Amino acid sequence: MSDHAVALRNLLSASKRAVVFTGAGISTESGIPDFRSPGGIWSRHKPIEFNDFLASEDARRSAWKLKFMMDEDMRQASPNHGHLAIAEWVRKGTVSHVITQNVDGLHQKSGVPDAQVIELHGNTTYAHCLSCFARYELALIQADFEKNGTLPVCSQCGGLVKTATISFGQAMPEAAMKAAQEATENCDLFLAIGSSLVVYPAAGFPLIAKRQGARLVILNRDPTELDPAADLVIHDKIGLVMQCLIC
Repeated sequence: MSDHAVALRNLLSASKRAVVFTGAGISTESGIPDFRSPGGIWSRHKPIEFNDFLASEDARRSAWKLKFMMDEDMRQASPNHGHLAIAEWVRKGTVSHVITQNVDGLHQKSGVPDAQVIELHGNTTYAHCLSCFARYELALIQADFEKNGTLPVCSQCGGLVKTATISFGQAMPEAAMKAAQEATENCDLFLAIGSSLVVYPAAGFPLIAKRQGARLVILNRDPTELDPAADLVIHDKIGLVMQCLIC
């Protein structure tokens, strides 16, 4: 085990209320493409703005077409050593909450209960009505779309149905942001894993934790702007480091 992994294990052992914050880096190791990096999804496919989705049937059609194309990668992805290590920490009570910028649902697949996953950017594994928030599973929506080009509308209120993710120009979910703020303020150890820590307001949580007296760990392949504020910085493959901590 590396010195960094030993240091992280020691911080976890001393913690009573740890919080994990994850970004795209943990899921790229499961084969899910990054959205924002060079060569990522948004460099190849222009994202649909939320206001355009609301105003234009053509934009909604483009959004659903892109969604189902990207789902090929999502469906094949499984939790990796990083996800499984976090799930084990949650099971043991070391980690109280997992705050994530990811929309792939891999934390839940790894065994973290829904109630302990705070999804800041929503979840792409289902859809919901933008008016009444009724939930819709994707299989029927995709079947109708691919067969007849049918765009989904809510059977309960007639509202527009959209994947349960936060699009560009769409307001951040208030309940999730409040829950993340509370978890961050109450933790004694904040682990930022696989995030470039440049997308705000979510990227502000590590500094909130530091101001409240928590220790800060950053585990990411590349350096981040918040590295100087961290108590421990590890630049390495996430799964490799995390596997050592649960073996």
